[in-house]
Amino acid sequence: MKSEEIEAEWQASATDPEPGRRLSPLVKRVLINAVAGSVVLSGALLVLPSSPERPAPPAPGPEGHPTNAAAVGAAASLPDLKVLIGESESYLRDHPRDDLSWAVLGAAYVERGLRTADSADYPKAEGALLTSLKTRPAGNVDALNGLAALANARHDYRAAKKWGEAAVKLAPKRWTTYPLLIDTYGRLGDYKGVGRALETLTGLRSGAAVLAQEGQVYLDRGWREDASASLSDAAALPSTPSEQAGCLHQLGELAWERGEAAQALNYFTQALAADPDHYASLAGKGRALTSLGRTTEAVQAYRSVLTKQPRPEYVLELGELYESIRFDDAAKAQYGQLRKRVEADGANGVDDALVLGRFEADHGDPRAAVTRLRAEWKRAPSVQTADALGWALHRSGADKEAMVYAKRATDPEHGGGGVSALFTYHRGEVERGLKLDGAARRHIGEALRINPVFSPVLAPVAKKALAALGEPRAGGPEKVRPEANTAPAPRPHAAPRSPAHKRPASRRPASKSPATRPAAPVAPPRSAAPPAKPPAAPAPAKPSSRPAPQAPKSPGA
Repeated sequence: MKSEEIEAEWQASATDPEPGRRLSPLVKRVLINAVAGSVVLSGALLVLPSSPERPAPPAPGPEGHPTNAAAVGAAASLPDLKVLIGESESYLRDHPRDDLSWAVLGAAYVERGLRTADSADYPKAEGALLTSLKTRPAGNVDALNGLAALANARHDYRAAKKWGEAAVKLAPKRWTTYPLLIDTYGRLGDYKGVGRALETLTGLRSGAAVLAQEGQVYLDRGWREDASASLSDAAALPSTPSEQAGCLHQLGELAWERGEAAQALNYFTQALAADPDHYASLAGKGRALTSLGRTTEAVQAYRSVLTKQPRPEYVLELGELYESIRFDDAAKAQYGQLRKRVEADGANGVDDALVLGRFEADHGDPRAAVTRLRAEWKRAPSVQTADALGWALHRSGADKEAMVYAKRATDPEHGGGGVSALFTYHRGEVERGLKLDGAARRHIGEALRINPVFSPVLAPVAKKALAALGEPRAGGPEKVRPEANTAPAPRPHAAPRSPAHKRPASRRPASKSPATRPAAPVAPPRSAAPPAKPPAAPAPAKPSSRPAPQAPKSPGA
């Protein structure tokens, strides 16, 4: 949307503006819907391009960095975000009826909470955003976008859908709303909605942020080569260090999912070199080091990230790493920290039912996990919830019902087309529990081929399970017991069966000539080898080349 169009929209929807109000140069130029970029790149604040009526941008300096970095949809650094919050708070003490500045402040609180995993920022964000909406109830797209981002951060996806769709209704060409809705629709299991939102987004905007979002959707669908191409293109475009770190992080996640731990470590390391405050890449580094058997370094990486971004998922990963190397007391301490962290998040309106259910299924009470995850399925019927619920049912001995959800989690028609070693292994174990040896052998073997070290705890169990299943029965497929029929997965509401999501046409920027095209910061991930002709007999699982784990020093208290 052009700056003149946005300006006209503000003028048309404003009600009782404060007489003679004047914004500081920084606050006036930052928009709340900028927080949508954080969904793509873990920290993007976008700004309105300059117009003749607007003052010149602030002089270079700490207070100008968020504005200058965001001018093309780039990501602001964490220190610059702190400056933005401080200036917004100061300005609002003298201008308490400025709806836009309240919206900017609320968006910044959401972003800081996401970047630091400090949910105490979310009640502050809610207060600022509701104040903005109260000050200007009609046409306040900025506050609606901020509330959608806040609801996503709290895992309240139905509320996020309400706020996001209300924002789209008011401003359908404001592209920064669509990344919020892509995340929301995915968590609600509406994968047709994901496709529609992505198609609209790519029709409205190009650039690194959009390419990164496109790559993430492709990765979720299992289109690895398309994901790699989009993410590599995004990383090659000129951008801020924070934005480049976000793209490199996603490439690292893709490499790790493919079982290429060394390549993943390279990407995560380069992401941290670009932006040392990109804590998700520090956690990714710990994961890659674990897969490479460099456990001492992995423990150090995890302990470092937990002092800066103590997300429950990272606490669980470190606990499982300790468990895998038989540091049982340290593992129990981490699991205790996980419960405390979830409790603190809950006090600030965050629903961590999914990660807590996963933890309970493997390390606590599987029956309690089933109860918790059934409620989560009703709220957010995504493939992640289907996998977690199916696994909890298996762990509690209900394999027949577990099979329903395990299939849903790996069904491309319902968003399960992503190639996840963990989800595939979970399905194989459920099939093994049902004595479906052929299907179990196929899926457990596939999980180990996708990523031989997908979990420090479960990957060794998977290898033993595959060995116990042995070779297929002699005589061919007719001798292999077929899968039992199972009922379709229950749905939270009646809806027609939707076709598989189709990839929207790519709208990447036109390629530049070799002389002008910017060089990629890293070499793109190596392409997957072309599929070989099927052998006469099933190939044995590829043995892990991981070196023996190093014995780390005993962790401190």
